[in-house]
Amino acid sequence: MEVIIISGLSGSGKSIALNALEDNNFYCIDNLPVPLLSNISQHLNHEHQDKIAISVDIRSIDIEKLPLVIKEIESLSFKTKLIYLESSTESIVRRFGETRRRHPLANEKLSLSETIEKERSMLAPLAEIGYKIDTSSMSVNALKIALSELIELKEDHLALLFSSFGYKFGIPLDADFIFDVRCLPNPHYETNLKNLTGLDKPVAEFFHSYNEVNKMYQDINHFLNEWLDAFKKDQRHSLHIAIGCTGGKHRSVYIANKLFTNFNNQKSQVIIRHRDINH
Repeated sequence: MEVIIISGLSGSGKSIALNALEDNNFYCIDNLPVPLLSNISQHLNHEHQDKIAISVDIRSIDIEKLPLVIKEIESLSFKTKLIYLESSTESIVRRFGETRRRHPLANEKLSLSETIEKERSMLAPLAEIGYKIDTSSMSVNALKIALSELIELKEDHLALLFSSFGYKFGIPLDADFIFDVRCLPNPHYETNLKNLTGLDKPVAEFFHSYNEVNKMYQDINHFLNEWLDAFKKDQRHSLHIAIGCTGGKHRSVYIANKLFTNFNNQKSQVIIRHRDINH
């Protein structure tokens, strides 16, 4: 049986994620108390439900025990994934303003921003062990695609997510490593390349003429190969390697895609996302 546990910050999109999984034939339960997770999973298995998704958030009883309960479920030979939804404080404030809902931890002593940061701190241990998705600037459709990619991953392999982003649009909150490539030559200032991206052949040819571009790629590639085994031994499920340039359209896209191609050829579990390529 496959068990997907959805957690994360209030306002980060957990309800949308649960609805998306329901559309993909998962039996879904919202806000289940953590101590009941194992028993419910066993019961639904007996009822021949082979795909279940359970939402667990800050309201859930004994949420701090979730890592232990996940290990208990895994011991039953159920395929289990924790997907943790992250989002910037600014985006969550905006979403609560739009829906006019009250944050579950809200009180008169803290502002909404302070309440969100408090929740972020309380849930930090879950963020460390889950597959993370930063929904700050994600559309509903993009979130559905990201969920589908993670569901397809094998639990016993370290998954690598390579992404490109533009610093002018903010740093991805779900990144484990961020490499800044703004020091590389910028095609943006070339008239014939400005409106292209790092996926286009003319831009790739531009980069081929600069040794420092290849050296940057080789250095990042060497670092990852040097340390991947250590992360595997640490029982990490995934690593998100984010490559950033100013606008997220040329340099970061080229380097991230080159890394993706290399590790994909090694038959690793790899995903590629270009967050800001269309800005």
